[in-house]
Amino acid sequence: MRTPAEIRTAFADRSVLDAASRIFLVGIAGAGMSGLARLARTRGLAVAGTDSTLGDEFSRLVAEGFEVSLGHQAEAIQSFHPDVLVLSDAIDLSDSPETQFARENEIPILRRSQLLGWLVNQHRVIAVTGTHGKTTTTGFIGAGLMKAGLDPLVVVGASIPQWGSPIHFGHGEWAVVEACEAYDSFHDLDPEVVVLTNLEPDHLDFHGSWEQLQSSVDGFLSTIPANGLLVYCEEDEGARGAASRFSGPKLGYQRSDGESQELSIPGAHNQLNMLGALQACIHAGVSPDVAATAMSRFSGAERRLQVLRDGDIVVIDDYAHHPTEIRASIQALRDRYASRRLVVVFQPHLYSRTAEHLNAFAAALDLADVIVLTDIYPAREAPMPGMSSARIAELMAKDAHYVPSRHLLPRKVANLVSPGDVVVGMGAGNISKFGPDFLDELDRNGLTRILVLSGGDSAEREISLLSGAQCAQALTDAGYVVSTADLTDRLFTSGLLKDLAGAQRPDLVFLALHGTNGEDGAIQGLLELLHLPYTGSGIQASALAMDKALTKAILAQHGIRTPSGTLLRRGEQWSNSHLPGNVVVKPNAQGSTIGLSFVEHPSELANAIERAFRYGDEVLIEEWVRGVEISVPVLNGEALPPVEIVPSSGQYDFASKYTPGATEEIIPARISPELDSKARELAMAAHRALGCEGATRTDMIIQGDELFVLEVNTLPGMTKTSLLPNSARSAGTSFVELCRRLVEDAQNRAKKG
Repeated sequence: MRTPAEIRTAFADRSVLDAASRIFLVGIAGAGMSGLARLARTRGLAVAGTDSTLGDEFSRLVAEGFEVSLGHQAEAIQSFHPDVLVLSDAIDLSDSPETQFARENEIPILRRSQLLGWLVNQHRVIAVTGTHGKTTTTGFIGAGLMKAGLDPLVVVGASIPQWGSPIHFGHGEWAVVEACEAYDSFHDLDPEVVVLTNLEPDHLDFHGSWEQLQSSVDGFLSTIPANGLLVYCEEDEGARGAASRFSGPKLGYQRSDGESQELSIPGAHNQLNMLGALQACIHAGVSPDVAATAMSRFSGAERRLQVLRDGDIVVIDDYAHHPTEIRASIQALRDRYASRRLVVVFQPHLYSRTAEHLNAFAAALDLADVIVLTDIYPAREAPMPGMSSARIAELMAKDAHYVPSRHLLPRKVANLVSPGDVVVGMGAGNISKFGPDFLDELDRNGLTRILVLSGGDSAEREISLLSGAQCAQALTDAGYVVSTADLTDRLFTSGLLKDLAGAQRPDLVFLALHGTNGEDGAIQGLLELLHLPYTGSGIQASALAMDKALTKAILAQHGIRTPSGTLLRRGEQWSNSHLPGNVVVKPNAQGSTIGLSFVEHPSELANAIERAFRYGDEVLIEEWVRGVEISVPVLNGEALPPVEIVPSSGQYDFASKYTPGATEEIIPARISPELDSKARELAMAAHRALGCEGATRTDMIIQGDELFVLEVNTLPGMTKTSLLPNSARSAGTSFVELCRRLVEDAQNRAKKG
């Protein structure tokens, strides 16, 4: 932020503009700066600039012929050869390459407020200042002067929808300007009339104390000439105090009992704003009736109780960011929508302001019916330890919903509201995006949109792509709106995250991934961060099941028998003397047959271990239990018929699993009813022991009447000929129905969560 010392020493006198013909604006696409760029061009100045954000205003400036460069850079100012460099107060002098170039080349540097003061100094200036209400009051005055035909220049701190701009480019003798006290910027104006709406402690991060702020305001008021006027609100203690210290001409205003002007914008505070504006218009020679009529038709500024949609659910955007403003806005909404439930979605602005007004924020927000808090917009400040919106929530009498990420607000609020509610996004930061995003959220249609993720970067990538394609077709046949994505391809090329956020996000992600980064908790963690429901097990169960050694340990704790074995880490030595007869060697964290070797002789062990290490840093060496191999799927808490696996080679490895005709799959398995029942119970027990959800497949070996669990697969293959679909089909569940049941299970779990 700007400091008083910086303001005194870093900037030139605005008189350098008298001889300037070319000016360069840093932060040109900001709401205030873009208006000044246009105004400066109407005064004959050549204008160019830079901005870090490619937004709508940036595009409009380019379309209007301004020379605008994206990103802060010295090259842009160097090629333009300006006479003066102008900075918005959001630009850090120490980080700006444009500022560095200007200093090196002795180009004078000015603040935005200095340019504004210079541009309006040929007019008679009405300046509107105060802690609250500046923007609306400035707009009121402009509307009154325009209605009287005085064609004023009006410069407001927010866009006025009726004008299509924050500036009305009038050519009359009067200029009406919003004069901000935040960084003493109002001292760059030369007002004839000052309207002081109110005065409270605020922006003390700059002023240091309430006394210093009062002193700054007093200094500004002292510039009013003898033929000028201070118009102040008698109802406000701070404004009264400032007026009492002012020795020049002054006029107070207050509401009369029982009298109010009908306005397009609600609120008792706006009645006061109108009264102050009316006195300023009368001083400028406007008939009170003419001015009052114009003000009654003034629809307000952007983000000042701005109605974005008036329907079953009313959506409003509001700039209130101080406890006093919050109280006034809530009361205004109560007056206009007396019978409706009021939902306030609030984002505090600045850590310092939040810390200073914690209790007042809580008390003001408690006036709403439902409160949703998102975390603090820091603006120019570094985080303050221990300060967050949660502190406000803790102090509130009503239950407040705390949603730390602003991006999650639209969907969270959509789940809270009902027809008849009035929803207002409130605050001075990027909470301004909530209203439009919330409208998009409300407009999502009722069809369930599913994104099928497949591919990935595991050794089972190709199988996953096939699973994904067949599941997508089945889900389409089931009536869902389906899109597909190759996970790795999208992440590293066009990007995936944008598709997974906002109103265009899927309702649910269907995981057709296999192997590492697909069924080990990695993608599940990403989807949890995005708050998207997905099919299959959660992070923990997925990670546990992928770690074969850990799975064996957990199953053993639950009395489930597995082959004995040893975990070998890369760099550790293994002696053939430790070989417990024939063994199976496999990567500890891969799909069921990836890197798998059957070792019948000690001489084969080294190659088997080397092969397994190609797929990771841990290798599992376990006894080769011979017998009948079966796989038992579990679907939504129900064990399906066991599948008997009969590889023609006698060894169920990757080739046997995926080569057509290499393995016979027999459903139901040719086992006794007792073993069938026991296998299903064991599959359910393993499923529960790992905390799995959705569908799993537990692989087992039957040796005599003993069952050994080999592993648990949390995302079984989902081609039409895979084990899970085949087992489900034998139980009367088609492939389309299987996919639908997985979706419904994920949806139900999301609702419970």
